[in-house]
Amino acid sequence: MIQTIHKQVTFDEFIAWYPLDGRYELIDGQIIEMQPTGKHEEVTEFLSRQLILEAAREQLPYRFPSHALVKAPSWETGFLPDVLIANPHSLKNEPLWEKAATITSGKSILLVVEVVSTNWENDYARKLEDYEAMGIPEYWIVDYLGLGGRRYIGTPKRPTVLVCQLIDSEYQVKLFREGDVISSKIFPSLNLTAEQIFRAED
Repeated sequence: MIQTIHKQVTFDEFIAWYPLDGRYELIDGQIIEMQPTGKHEEVTEFLSRQLILEAAREQLPYRFPSHALVKAPSWETGFLPDVLIANPHSLKNEPLWEKAATITSGKSILLVVEVVSTNWENDYARKLEDYEAMGIPEYWIVDYLGLGGRRYIGTPKRPTVLVCQLIDSEYQVKLFREGDVISSKIFPSLNLTAEQIFRAED
């Protein structure tokens, strides 16, 4: 669920205002309060835990900031990804990192995951376009309810994980369902199926 706070603000005003509790995004100067469902949180927490464990198992030097904002190239827009994996070597070059845990460059991000909720259009269109423009190497859309448009997940609509990988500055999209093992360049040894993610169970 989402709720719009009807006041036009700049991105700088947004990060200065941002409270310690709550989850908010800024889209075209409008503050959006994110109100996830219980299942959304279960899927997000499960996936985050699995990726942290995989990074430790493979000794990958990744960072998993849980409340970091991504300043998008669109006008006065910033996203709060459900899962964000950062390149620790690049964070020191981020101008807003120390002050506001905000990432402005796609070079600092390895992977973004959005778990789809009622505002699925943002995940499939707006965020995909902005993450692609930033040059983020990999973007996952976890649609555990099959809410996305048929142009994205086909007919009949069913739960799907879309893995978007940047090739020649454009995302190439692969769909994963049921027992399909997720294929990721960021986690090349990952052994996790789409169904495990949807159930939020090992």
